Formats: sequence, C-alpha cells, structure tokens
Amino acid sequence: MDLFSGGGGMSYGFHAHSSFKMYGAADVEVGKPSTGHGAIGCNATYEANIGIKPMAVDLAAIEADELAARISPSRGVDVLLACPPCTGFSRAVSKNWAQDDPRNSLVARVADHVSVMRPKVLLMENVPQLLTGNFRHHFQALKSSLEEMGYTVRASSHVLTRFGLPQQRDRALVVATAPGLPIYTLEDIWRGYSVREQAVTVRRAIGHLPAVRSGEQHHRDENHTSSALAGESLARIAAIPHDGGSWADLLRTPETEKYLIPSMRKAVEAGRLNAYCDVYGRMYWDRPAPTIKRECSHVGNGRYAHPEQDRQCTVRELAILNGFPEGYRFIGQSRKNLYRQIGDAVPPLISFQLAHAASWILGGEAPELKAAILPGSTLRADDLVVEEAQLFLA
Repeated sequence: MDLFSGGGGMSYGFHAHSSFKMYGAADVEVGKPSTGHGAIGCNATYEANIGIKPMAVDLAAIEADELAARISPSRGVDVLLACPPCTGFSRAVSKNWAQDDPRNSLVARVADHVSVMRPKVLLMENVPQLLTGNFRHHFQALKSSLEEMGYTVRASSHVLTRFGLPQQRDRALVVATAPGLPIYTLEDIWRGYSVREQAVTVRRAIGHLPAVRSGEQHHRDENHTSSALAGESLARIAAIPHDGGSWADLLRTPETEKYLIPSMRKAVEAGRLNAYCDVYGRMYWDRPAPTIKRECSHVGNGRYAHPEQDRQCTVRELAILNGFPEGYRFIGQSRKNLYRQIGDAVPPLISFQLAHAASWILGGEAPELKAAILPGSTLRADDLVVEEAQLFLA
C-alpha cells in the first residue's frame, strides 16, 4: 500500500519486483497549496504505469480506520509505503527555519495507519531535515509511536549518488520492521560495493537522447519536451557557456552582461555569487545532476538548463536523472505539473533497491546487488565496483 503515492516513484520499485503486488494507493494530488486538490494530476500518471487508480483522498483529514476499510485488503499489507510531503522540512524553503508547516504533522499521523494496517515493514523517504531540522519532533513522535507498538526503526540520510542515482539527491530513508523481523537497509545491500563515477553522470544518463528545441515535443516521445523559452530568456541561456556555465559568466563581456536580470545584479552587489550561481545554470556533462526539486520547470529555479542545447532540460531528461526508466509515462494537464511529479518523486532506481531490502526482511534471503538494478534505468551491472576489502575476503 502506498500513501502519498504521487506519480508512483516509490511504488514502481515494488511493482517491478516479482515478489510484490501493489494493492492500493492514495494521494490528494496537490500542486501548490493555492491550487487545491487534484491540480497536479499525478494519480493518472500512477495509474498509467502501475495499473492501479489511487484514491483521491486528503490524508490529513481521513481517519486511518476509514482509509483501511476502503482500500486495505482484509488480511492487511506486508509493506506500507508512506512518504509525506517534504516541502515543510526542506532547508531550500527559507521560512522553514522558523515556521512549522501544517503538512509536517502528516509524518506523525503515519503511525495511525500503521496501528490499523499493522504492516510488517514501513518505508519512508524525505529530506534529511526530517531527522535533523528544527521540526524533527514530528519524526521523533512517529518513531516513539512505532517503538511503542514493538517496531524496530532505523533512519539515516544518504546522498543517493552512492546507490547509483545520477543526481546529488540527499535524502533520509526510514525503515521500520514489526516485532520478530530483522531490519535491513540499502547500506546492507551495498556493503562491499561502490559505483563507478562515470555511471552517475549527466552524460551517461541523457547524452543519448535526441536534440529538441526549447518548447518543442519530440515526435516519438511526448515527455521529451521542455518549458518554452523565447526572446531575451532564450538569448540569455544561449549566452551562457556550455557544460556547467552559469549566469555569473554573463559578467565577462558587455555584450552578455546586458542579459542580467535585477535579482542577478543585486546578487553581484551583495557579493553572493556562489549562493546564487545555480540559477540559470547549465548542468555539467561529467558530473551528477543537481538536486531535482519540485519547482524544476524553469531555468530560473536552479541549474536545470541542458549542458549544451539552449533550453531547459525536458521532462524526460529530468525523469531519467531522477531514476525513472526511460519508458515511464507522465500525464497531466500542464507541463509544469509533469515537472512537479518528477521533483516530488522517490527515484524508482532507489525504490527498486528498497523493494529488495523489504524482500530480504520478509523472506530471509539476501539479494545480490546486481539483481537490485532496476531494468530500464541508467544503472548497469558493470557499473558496480567491488571494494578492496571485499576482494580480500573473497
């Protein structure tokens, strides 16, 4: 069962694993708080790829027993996936240093669903500030409730490049297991292994995709399309050097300096180029992508420009960089919401590995790491490197 199921990133790893069957999901489909329920359209994306239509219910309002009665099988579930919104914890939102977002309370409410459904395994993904930020008491409340029910809880943060994702995505992963069961995480699956540096680069992930112009849609892939840039916005990107260039490079000549917008000039005056340089920046070919955030639909929101083509990275490109298989279909009424579905998602490349960890917990058989590589994703078996200590033991 998947709560806060979004476009299916967490579910897809279990859907692709032969030992699991997705039974149900729920998501209220909020784009921005101001747009109301149903705006982001992620449930259609979920259904197109997982084959289940999620319930469009507000998990902040519905009681756990009512939800379970409507979508949970009578025998209960083995694994409960619950990834509440991370926006209220993220350090990228300045007000989160002092203001507790009401959505943060959804974390502790997950314990209510656990108490009713009694899953054998609970999995949660969020930003690291869930565990360490000013409002970590929400997680502590969840942890205490789970432990009172006899669950064992393990929570830690990781840069997911460590597990083969071609993106610098720092995330907290929470695993809880019912009494009597062991507990395993991605650290256990990857023990003794690392990944080749070239396997997690932007070039490796999207370098093979056909070129498209800004705002155009490729005729063979409706998701290979980007936010349209025109006029001075397009000229600004064209003036930024390829392969990792940023707006700060516009300062080099009077011909390009004219493309600075007021916020850029203020950053120059305040001497904070380093803190602001990713805006209107190009990705580097031979590095992992930057964190793909919820508002990744415009070059003005981060380093989301293509390394050499004069445009925003397409929906398809950012999906691949966030661990989706290349054939995943994104459905929605606006391209901006497709980008949001990707930025919100747990990378399927990672959730497939989590499915193997859950299978190990439930079945008792440790998986081979090669078996935990999601078909159709950027990671390959020959990308795995056996560490020296492991070779010595062998």
